[in-house]
Order: sequence, then C-alpha cells, then structure tokens
Amino acid sequence: MSKHICLKTFFGIVIIFLISFFLFNFPVFSANLPDKIVVGCLEPLTGAHAVFGIEGKVGMEFAIKHINEAGGIKSLGGIPLQLVVEDVGEDAMSARLATESIISKHRPVAVLGLYISRLTTVASEITEREKVIMVADALVDDITELGRQYLFRPAPKASMQGRSAVEYVIEAADKSGVKVETIAILNEDSSFGRSNAIGAVQAALDNGLTIVYQKEYPYDITDASSIVHGIATAKADVVVHCPYFMDAIIFAQAFKELNLIPKYIAGMGACGYSDPESIEALGEVAEYFSNTCSYNPAKDTPQNRKFVEEYTVQVGHIPTEGAGMNYYGMWFLKEALELSGELYPEDPLNPDNLRSAFLQLDLTSGPAVDTYPTNHIAVDVKGDNPHAGAIIYQVINGQTKVVWPFEDAEAEFVFPRPDATY
Repeated sequence: MSKHICLKTFFGIVIIFLISFFLFNFPVFSANLPDKIVVGCLEPLTGAHAVFGIEGKVGMEFAIKHINEAGGIKSLGGIPLQLVVEDVGEDAMSARLATESIISKHRPVAVLGLYISRLTTVASEITEREKVIMVADALVDDITELGRQYLFRPAPKASMQGRSAVEYVIEAADKSGVKVETIAILNEDSSFGRSNAIGAVQAALDNGLTIVYQKEYPYDITDASSIVHGIATAKADVVVHCPYFMDAIIFAQAFKELNLIPKYIAGMGACGYSDPESIEALGEVAEYFSNTCSYNPAKDTPQNRKFVEEYTVQVGHIPTEGAGMNYYGMWFLKEALELSGELYPEDPLNPDNLRSAFLQLDLTSGPAVDTYPTNHIAVDVKGDNPHAGAIIYQVINGQTKVVWPFEDAEAEFVFPRPDATY
C-alpha cells in the first residue's frame, strides 16, 4: 500500500513539473494576444490626391482579405488582421490629426499609406513617438533619412524612379537605333518631384546626355505652354518629367495642342500620363506616354494574377501603383508579424520586437515577393529595401502595358513617338 502511495506521489510530482514547465516555457497565445490584430490605413481619401489614396486603401483591403483567407498570422495561432481607416486629407494639419485619431481610437500595431511625402513626414513624427510601425508608400528619398526607427519602405525610392526613366529611354533608343543626345528634365515643386529629378539628372550625366532644359514648376500650374515652347527651343531630344495628376494632363494637352512633340516623353514617379485615370482623362492624347511604377501588374505569379483579377473586377481597371504598393506592403507586414511570433512568442506585438523582425526579414519567395517588382525584399537600418526596383509602363493602343525591364515586358515599347514633330 505504501509502495502504491509512493508511486502515486511520484507521478503526481512529475505531472506538476511538466505542467509548470509547459506553462512557463511555452506561452499560450490566447493569454496575451487580441482576437484581431488592428492595422491602420492612413490615406488621402478626399482632396487633390484622393485618386491615389483610394487605390491604396483598396489594395490594403484586398491584402487583408487574402491574408485572412490564407489563415491569418499562423505563428500567432491564426489571428486575423482588421483594417481601420482615417482620411489624412491633403495638408499637414489634417494628416497630423488623422494619425493622432487612429492611434488614440484603435492603437493599431502598424499603419500603412500616406502616399504624399510631406504628409508622411508629419505622420511619422507621431507614429515614431507612439512606437507604431509605419509601412510607408511615400517615395521621397528623405523619408528614410529622418532617423525614424519604426518606419519601413519596401518600395523603390523616388531618385531610383528618376534614374529608371532615363535608363529606359537610353536603352529603348539604343534598341531602336535612334540617336538621343539631349534631354529636358521637369518636375513639380515638391520634395517628391525634386527627388525624382535628382535621380534623373544623375542618370543623364552618367550616360553622357546633355541637359539642355531643366524646370521646376508649381504643382498647381494651369498653363504649360511656355515650358513646352522652351523645351522645343532648347531642341531636347527627349523629356523626362515628374508630374502628379492634373499637371500631367495639362502638359500632355499642351504638347499636343502646340504640336511641339519631342522624340519621347517619359514620366517618372508613377504619377500621371499612363495610369488608367490619366488615360480616361486624356483619351487618345495619352498614347505613347510612359511612366515608372513601384508595382508590376503584369508579373506572372499566381498571387499577382489573383490580385489583379479581383481588383479589376471590383474597380474596373488594373491595380495602379498606390494599390500595388499597399498590397505587397501589407504582405510584408504579415511576414514580419509571422517572424515576430516565432522569435518573440512571449510578446510578439511589442513594437521593438516587431521592429527587430522587420530588420531580420530577407524575403525571396512568398506573396509579398510574388507581387513585388523585383524578387527580393528586405530592409536596411534606415528602412529602405536595398533590392528595390521599378518598372516602366507605356500607353499602347489605349492600354497600360509594361515595357521595361525588357525581360519582364508584356508588350514591345514604342520608341520614338510616331507623332514626334522635331
């Protein structure tokens, strides 16, 4: 009898030890984690830049839908994501108020969006103070030069977009046997336009082009005729231009109406000229214009095809840059949450743990990469992706077609413009 009691005591002690071991060494997910992980959407949904912000919001919504359908954050027991939204408007004060509001009301683990760089700068002051991760879709180089610890940008920065536009023009001219020696570089007067122009100027100089005309103009310009005349007088072979939306329409119409059309006009910065909204606004005038883009709608992967097909059905056109950047940005956040759950199971949503996970990510496969212009996403200590790259799309027969890099093209580029007048 005493032997039986001793055995029972022994096994009881073993069971208590095992229970204690598992309790203290393997945290139970439900004890410390919410039912849903809240992610904030901060985009300009009204005002001059709403066309970009609305697309970004829809891109986020599709990403969250697809992430949740795929099982949520698996390392955290399948917790789904939930999107909350605030309109940042079109000025610094409204962006500040929207950021304060979304954090005070919802305390999201991260926010995505902003799109406009000056709004991102203001909002990131608040997210930095509150230790809320920001996955930015603004492209100005300086965004990641501000010393922000909780800001990450997988997309290619603006100067890279400017360089890409010039490199595309040079390569297309070479393939077409067309001589290009002189270039005009234009940008609207914001840090975004300036960053694009800096990249374009450096690429032009690196490749031996002569810059015969350079102009920075007010973003709310209403008449581009004097600039178009100046470009023609300077005899620029090609124009590389960073507009937003309305100014691109004004310039495209001026080139056409004045019948002063150079060999080629290439946009940079992914705003205006060759996106679906610009094509709708310009009609036939949009033909042959091109622009850079931080998202490749033609990338032939199952995840990207799924996104493009569903987005097109809902919106009526293929995803543009705002939608694409926020789609893969949300998947990038998803991967960071997964890694944080693996590395820091005791406190995976802690902003410092999540930041550490972002810095350790090195993605070469998966949905984020499948929808990214290159096949590699990581971030350096500044928050930039050293493997970033842009693509070029051109309006051909009224449709946006990816034409560069040439190995990724879905259509043959048209260079020079058949309607060039000088």
